[in-house]
Amino acid sequence: MASLFSSLKHSLTRLLILLPLLLGLCISPTSVGALYPSDPSSVDALDTDLHGQNLQNTEYVKYDLSGKDLGDADLTGSFFSVTNARNANFRGAKLKDVIAYATRFDNADLSNAVLTNAILDKSVFTGALIDGADFTGATLDLPAQKALCERATGKTFESLDCNGLGASETYRAPVQALE
Repeated sequence: MASLFSSLKHSLTRLLILLPLLLGLCISPTSVGALYPSDPSSVDALDTDLHGQNLQNTEYVKYDLSGKDLGDADLTGSFFSVTNARNANFRGAKLKDVIAYATRFDNADLSNAVLTNAILDKSVFTGALIDGADFTGATLDLPAQKALCERATGKTFESLDCNGLGASETYRAPVQALE
């Protein structure tokens, strides 16, 4: 009788260990709302003209936004990762608190865009138009910050803290608030 209880206890223990695994396999994964280029529905859903739309907290992972019109759009809190935004129009867009990791903004129009508190690590801005853009509190790699400062003027120059750049390539200058 003792061996029967021992065997039953052992079997029940195995079942309890496997139960979460079996349940996990039965439940379909939930969508996180990110746009992936391999998902045909996300490509169809993304209109070429997104001008002035509310796109807060959207995610663009390895997405091609090249040539898209996102002017005056509200992208506050959005996430871009390894995204191609070459030649895109972000004129006057709200990009507050965005995370844009390794995103290409080559030749993009960021004129009068608000990029306050944005995290722009490993992003590239070659040829981007930045007149009137506000980078206050933004985090940039030092080489990107220096390259932007070479062509920044007025408010943009101040928001990038171009006067406070350090000499070391590993130094990250804090970006000061505009007065």
